Amino acid sequence: MRRVRYYEYGEPDVLTLEEAPVPEPGPGQVRLRAEVIGANFVDTKFRRGAGGIFHRPLPGIPTGDVVGTVVATGDGVDPGLIGNRVASLVEDAFADEVLADAAWSAPVPDGVDDGMASMLAVGGPVALGTLHMGRLAAGETVLVHAAAGGIGHLAVQLARLRGAGTVIATASSAAKLDFARGLGADVAVDYTDPDWPEQVRAAAPDGVDLVLDSVAGPMLERNVDLLAPLGRVVIYGAADGEPGALPVTLYALRSITGFSLLAWRAARPDRARADVAEVAEHAAAGRLRTVVHARLPLTEAAKAHRILEGREQLGRVLLVP
Repeated sequence: MRRVRYYEYGEPDVLTLEEAPVPEPGPGQVRLRAEVIGANFVDTKFRRGAGGIFHRPLPGIPTGDVVGTVVATGDGVDPGLIGNRVASLVEDAFADEVLADAAWSAPVPDGVDDGMASMLAVGGPVALGTLHMGRLAAGETVLVHAAAGGIGHLAVQLARLRGAGTVIATASSAAKLDFARGLGADVAVDYTDPDWPEQVRAAAPDGVDLVLDSVAGPMLERNVDLLAPLGRVVIYGAADGEPGALPVTLYALRSITGFSLLAWRAARPDRARADVAEVAEHAAAGRLRTVVHARLPLTEAAKAHRILEGREQLGRVLLVP
């Protein structure tokens, strides 16, 4: 079978297609014959050897959200799963066949397309989990950063489905702003404009109740400053790196918390499984959708990373083995 590795840090062209033996599932694992693989932005950071929280040793293996058919099971896994179509976050994902954690592989309902299926195990549950962690109440104002991205565009829809009064989206181009509005955002703001916080304040003069932040870095201080009394920021990514220290006065009647899907699964496994089921229900009913920006062959893994690094995509970038 084919797989993708990188043996040095650098530009997307370091991604190398090679032949490898078919992996055998270990205890608790299933082997999937991959149908599509959702590429993730964080892997571009790993591939560049960005350091800190983005360090991974060589040889590098791209992760991804794989949709595929179960073709083998490991010890402790029901062989009856063979033949089922599932989605799973996979550590070694850019390959014809992959190993996945059976316990957290999400069944794909009939009628759910490839793009949305690739969001069932991770993207959708992360978007939903941030809303749980942020304690969204009906009628509140939500600010979603990177609202045209893989998780952000689902968060816009889920915030609306869960009763948000006003959804404000940020993105970096006119096309992405239109995309976010089309998914239900009431207001869309270009975060590359120097006065973007003032634009948010104009839309939410009493402050924002909940900010979903996948960017962190210097943006965090501005996010906290935009909060209404008792407002919350939920950090679930760090595309711009670790945030710096914040003035203590910004914390008055405001809170900052983080969300990690792996930590959520460990701490609240029943809630985490309920989130997967809720996302799948919305997807099957057509209430939650994703858009596939590009569908590329596995041989064009480097192109997928270039799209992600260029922040070009609206929705998902999929590889097809």
